[in-house]
Amino acid sequence: MRTLLLRFPVLLFAVAVTTAVFAADFTPDPGFVSLFNGRDLTGWKYTGGSAFDSMTQSSDGRYSAAGGILTVHAHTPRQISQIWTVREFPKDFILKLEFRAEVNADSGIFIRKPQLQCRDYLVAGPYKELKKYKPQDWNEIVVTVKGGVAVCTCNGELLEAALALPPTGGIGLEGDRGQMEYRHIQLKELP
Repeated sequence: MRTLLLRFPVLLFAVAVTTAVFAADFTPDPGFVSLFNGRDLTGWKYTGGSAFDSMTQSSDGRYSAAGGILTVHAHTPRQISQIWTVREFPKDFILKLEFRAEVNADSGIFIRKPQLQCRDYLVAGPYKELKKYKPQDWNEIVVTVKGGVAVCTCNGELLEAALALPPTGGIGLEGDRGQMEYRHIQLKELP
């Protein structure tokens, strides 16, 4: 029994390292490109600022990348910030990503400019009636943009049926209240 107890921390460490390696080695779905490499903030920036290429955290430490996860850290006092893709997307596309929100976290995903609320939905709303949302676990957002309108779902449940969009713009992630985590951020342009 003592030998097993001594090996238990080693097993936990091995599982943690293996999980981090697999998370960072995400492969996008066929036809999709990854917008987040899982290691650093390459391809992202603050509006009007320089790209965070090769940086593992934003200049103010609000956003960081490690182990395949882009983390939006809580800030006290409450401070709203947004990180954006350097690239803009004028064509129709499908955006997929996964998010995990701490209790009562409040954030958003910006699609060209308009914001889709991304939160601990059952507590912070506005989509409090979702049946498939998994609190404090990974959830999938899919945004399908066609003809200047976005259809947005969470785990297959409708969030927005017709979110009006401008003709072009980037993808943004907001830091508002609480910690948010994002992974597997991928996009496929449609013909």
